[in-house]
Amino acid sequence: MIAPTPTPAPAETRPHLLYVAWGFPPSRGGGVYRTWATANAFAAAGWDVTVLAAPRETFTMSTGIDESLERTVDPSIEIVRVPFHSAAFESDLRRWPRSRATAPELWNVLSSRRERKSFPERTYGGWRSALESAALEVHDGHPVDLVLGSANPHVDFIPGHVLHERFGIPYVMDYRDAWQLDVFSGARLSPEGSAVARWERELIENAHAVWFVNEPILRWHADLYPARADRFHVVANGYDSPPEPTDRMPSDQGLVFGYVGTMSAAVPVDRLVAGWRLARTRSPLLAASRVELWGHLNHAGIPNEAIARQMSTFAENGITYHGAVAKKEVGAVYTRFDALLLVLGTGRYVTSGKVYEYAATGLPIVSVHDPGNAASDVLRDAAAWYPVADLEPSTIADALIDAADAALDQTPEARATAREWATQFQRGRQLDPQIAALHTMVDDRRRTEAAR
Repeated sequence: MIAPTPTPAPAETRPHLLYVAWGFPPSRGGGVYRTWATANAFAAAGWDVTVLAAPRETFTMSTGIDESLERTVDPSIEIVRVPFHSAAFESDLRRWPRSRATAPELWNVLSSRRERKSFPERTYGGWRSALESAALEVHDGHPVDLVLGSANPHVDFIPGHVLHERFGIPYVMDYRDAWQLDVFSGARLSPEGSAVARWERELIENAHAVWFVNEPILRWHADLYPARADRFHVVANGYDSPPEPTDRMPSDQGLVFGYVGTMSAAVPVDRLVAGWRLARTRSPLLAASRVELWGHLNHAGIPNEAIARQMSTFAENGITYHGAVAKKEVGAVYTRFDALLLVLGTGRYVTSGKVYEYAATGLPIVSVHDPGNAASDVLRDAAAWYPVADLEPSTIADALIDAADAALDQTPEARATAREWATQFQRGRQLDPQIAALHTMVDDRRRTEAAR
């Protein structure tokens, strides 16, 4: 059961959260829905929330923005835009120094070294000083009770570290991804004794809690830091609100398969296309059907080369690309589909936030990803899930054909049952218990300090 929204507390008693999220709305980058939802959830639970984030211009000049998402940020939240400068986000060639223009490779190496000198994180390390100053200024004006950093970038953990060291303020580390773990290959990225390893060990050693998006990532870190594993929690992404129920009636004259999400270079769109092409030769129903792809073509503003090459074959295979979709319009897009395509990069630790939203539609889902992905754990008990044993075209084709048959036969009642099953993945069910526990911790600390 989702906890009821508490009665707002008087301003002088509300706990104050300092939330650090480089990619906060209007960013449309990876993880932004989690940062948006988390800040809103704390505000709804009666906290004063101050967000430290990168300037809007950082996103308008690089990844692009979603203003519709920005408009749904709780108006009580104070957003402090902390100056951010990085060569990776400087796309205006007129602002490049002559040394960069004439010797870009050498200049990039030297720039990276400067950034990592402050904090061992490429592109973002140089933000440390500005973040520290901003955190101290916020605390001076409105004392902070808790710091929550959302990474990556991992420099977002710095304000928690600083306020804890100076004032004993507790902090929580929210890993949307992982710092030392490559979630696709499973390899460790930084050797023991490296600057990254030393920083992570110290941060985890002093954290009040550490959040991870799935159990496999938590277990990997628990093996690395067994003495602190009791502070680790899975806080899955979940979905924010159920997509609108569709009143489409699947037709044997042709179905619509849909994909909604970012198509980065790690997403095996080529495997999907190969499997789809083969399935159309085996099934008259699929020969009359089509695929719609919705979303950005990379996390950055430039389409990845792999998808660009594939697009030349789309039209002849009944595949259309419809571009990006704003947050407020996503629910309506799902009503266009009879079945869904969950296409993910390979990796035991890969879940993807979209899997929860997909489940909430109640539509049949074809998983075009390694069966060992963590997304498989989410859908294992779903009534209309069609996974693949491998990424060979023939295997994918079989799953597509089975899902098409299921979509044609799915009744409104069966879809409603599937939607009800997916309510377990509502984001509130993930966040509310954690927020309630943190509120109790803050109240206890206040009572203890008052008694001294």
